[in-house]
Amino acid sequence: MKISCFIAGAASEDLQQTIAELQQSSNINEIFVVGDSDPNVTGAKWLAAAAFSATETVKAIADKSTEYFTLIYSKSMPLQVGQHGIERMARMGADANAGMMYSDHFQLKSGELQPHPVIEYQDGSLRDDFDFGSLILYKTEAVKKAVKSMDFAYDFAGWYDLRLKISQAHKLVRMPEFLYTEVETDTRKSGQQMFDYVDPKNRQVQIEMELACTRHLEKIGAYLPPKFKEIAFDQTDFPVEASVIIPVRNREKTVGDAIKSVLSQKTDFDFNLIIVDNFSTDCTAEIIQSFAKNDARVLHVIPERKDLGIGGCWNVGAAHPQCGKFAIQLDSDDLYIDDNVITRIVAAFYEQNCAMVVGSYQMVNFDLQEIPPGLIDHKEWTAENGRNNALRINGLGAPRAFYTPVLRDVKVPNTSYGEDYALGLNISRQYQIGRIYDPLYLCRRWDENSDASLDIQKLNAHNFYKDKIRTLELWARQQMNKLPQV
Repeated sequence: MKISCFIAGAASEDLQQTIAELQQSSNINEIFVVGDSDPNVTGAKWLAAAAFSATETVKAIADKSTEYFTLIYSKSMPLQVGQHGIERMARMGADANAGMMYSDHFQLKSGELQPHPVIEYQDGSLRDDFDFGSLILYKTEAVKKAVKSMDFAYDFAGWYDLRLKISQAHKLVRMPEFLYTEVETDTRKSGQQMFDYVDPKNRQVQIEMELACTRHLEKIGAYLPPKFKEIAFDQTDFPVEASVIIPVRNREKTVGDAIKSVLSQKTDFDFNLIIVDNFSTDCTAEIIQSFAKNDARVLHVIPERKDLGIGGCWNVGAAHPQCGKFAIQLDSDDLYIDDNVITRIVAAFYEQNCAMVVGSYQMVNFDLQEIPPGLIDHKEWTAENGRNNALRINGLGAPRAFYTPVLRDVKVPNTSYGEDYALGLNISRQYQIGRIYDPLYLCRRWDENSDASLDIQKLNAHNFYKDKIRTLELWARQQMNKLPQV
């Protein structure tokens, strides 16, 4: 199968290396460099385009592509193709009748060659930052068909929109073989990269991605309009109005600060603090006990079972007979920003008639000094479209709080990653999620955070789990939309 190849504009020397690599494959019939100026390289034609990510660029590529497959290389650094890599990708793409093919690959990072496996695409793999790698093979017929249905011009979401449209009618197939090598210039830890999508400088990009995703959900019958179940808040059999729940294991360096920030809260209602100590082996238990013996509001709870993750500990706290009407989250690393946080969160439940409230937080280092990107406010969550956009983003924000009857009914997955996201998606299917856009707590980022620095296998496992959660939620919403309306 012959291929029309398009590569993103770059320095002429780097382009020339990539072109030479591609020319070694007999499948590639023509090569175009896509950019805003003529690169003056041999072996490739120039396709003028102002922005590689724009819809108009995608349309121009679709128009120029004449072969069975369209190959896109999106990085500016030189590409190294593996042994028969292009031929293998094309053969498997044809055998699978795939609309889009991507593969595992190697990354050259800081001079070191590292394997970089990717994950399987699922119906719920709606993240615009899903890692396909930089070399993607499309069935040209699928691209041209998708382009015909593009009735909105994006500046940033052109390729995302194309992927979503292709997925509506074709398979997106991963080859678990290392078919090429790309140069990776982003050497930040996973704990730093994970906040890119909420960086204020990326706000316009996020608005476009949300629109593209929302239109996709409408097309596949998974969109939910802003209509929610009302909550009466009339259950009165709670010992206190609110409980802060802190699951903890081995956080002797920080748990004391977290406890102090809770106990310093000022309210005109009763609240308590339920600390679920998951069998700590350091001095965490002793620190908790030092507070509990002097303040009856502090409840030191040790689970009966030893197979619990963070989510399981949350279920223990929520099921505790001393749990209040509202259950409010605080991580054992972090602390509330002032003494009015609990009051503000409880007020938000009543004011916004919601089953869950999500606040905002300030990123700080261990010494509580602000670090980039600063305020994480998740403004992409809106009352009108938040629960649809939640299927695209990788988290809902923090701190989180819940109307306890709903929390007890839905329950938290017994995992230690993504459990809050899974819970929020489920709740948002029926109920409004309230928002507070001002910072409510200081989020410490330090080397002992659970997601501070993940290797590729762990990162893939986390992303696969969240994609699975999104897939199940997507299917549930499609089923709900098929039910007779009453």
